[in-house]
Amino acid sequence: MSGIAKLSLVVSFLLFFSSSQAVASDSYFGNASEKFVSGIANAATGFIELPKNIILTSKNEGPLYGVTIGTAMGVMHSIGRTLVGVLDAATFFIPTKPSVNPPFIWQDFSRETTY
Repeated sequence: MSGIAKLSLVVSFLLFFSSSQAVASDSYFGNASEKFVSGIANAATGFIELPKNIILTSKNEGPLYGVTIGTAMGVMHSIGRTLVGVLDAATFFIPTKPSVNPPFIWQDFSRETTY
């Protein structure tokens, strides 16, 4: 199987389970799959926290503050989202809610990430 076929299979799997209607959210399988998918997605997209934090901090505090403090916060949140994503994917069989809020980077892009 070629690399593109494997990548498209993984992306389609993630998109299928990222929808809240894909599985029942009160079941063991629903909670475990939600945690697994959000963990994989967060591990893969954690780097997007860098521009997100620069933009949010620049908008709220000004461009100079955004470039300096926003960059530092972006690096911190990028590492945090990636590591928490790996941890969530590794412990998906313990069906708790995802550890990052918002669960996916593309949800509510204008809000700061919390853990």
